[in-house]
Amino acid sequence: MPQLIRNILWPTDFSKEAQEALLYAGLFAKKFSARITALHVAPDFVPGLYETSHVIQSEISLRTDALKKQAQTKIKSAAQKKGVAIKKVIVTEGSPAKRIIETAEKERVDLIVMGKIGQSGLKNILVGSVANQVLRHSPVPILVTKRGKKKLAVKKILVPTDFAKEEDVEQKFAGRLAEQFGASLTFIYVLELYGHEFRMVDHMFQSVFEKFKRREKRIGKRVKVAKVVTRGVNAAIGIDTYSRTHRFDLIVMATCAGGLSRFILGSNTEKVISNTDLPVLALPPKYCA
Repeated sequence: MPQLIRNILWPTDFSKEAQEALLYAGLFAKKFSARITALHVAPDFVPGLYETSHVIQSEISLRTDALKKQAQTKIKSAAQKKGVAIKKVIVTEGSPAKRIIETAEKERVDLIVMGKIGQSGLKNILVGSVANQVLRHSPVPILVTKRGKKKLAVKKILVPTDFAKEEDVEQKFAGRLAEQFGASLTFIYVLELYGHEFRMVDHMFQSVFEKFKRREKRIGKRVKVAKVVTRGVNAAIGIDTYSRTHRFDLIVMATCAGGLSRFILGSNTEKVISNTDLPVLALPPKYCA
């Protein structure tokens, strides 16, 4: 069986959230004997300015080179302080999300580890952010971390499911993570009460448990598997509430469906990432194709 994670990409904007992400990159690199590639995307000055004056063009070029050298130094310093080995450092310029995705493809990384907020400081807004753009277009899984989690460990993994066929990829990925970390695996189904008549609830619960029973056989005997059905106003709130209450270390979610369904599933993933205090490892649509 091929190694699940061999090369990790750590994009950094030098924010505190990025520093937290570096610790997780180091944790995953250690568990999978993987290497870490660091990436910083410097500001991209408007090309139109280049045409106004050769002097301005030269000044901008010198300034960009200086920023890149500073970034190289800051990345190496941050890695040394955190005790994390960086195999390769890349400093480029342009659109952060676009460059992250391009680098992931070029360097053939298996996992992107990045902070949720970054320098923008928009704690409760993910739509339109760099993290969300990467989530929607990345060819590989993304681990979105959040600053402030005290325990840096992966012992309890929560996997939300709605039993879609596309989630087979999610199950296999989560199962291999659990094996590597020696973690337990809990599958959760959130029964959204809005729109369902009460007399349907018992029948739906029974149906859910039967699906869990069939699916559990695919996970493997070496992983301790639990199954939970809980009620919630909506899936995102149910997932967030359960994960906080039972102190999970990691949430693994897939956004693998295509077309309109992808946007519906994706919105749940984005809402969970926006609200939770836990790291979320998201499997994007391209990874499941």
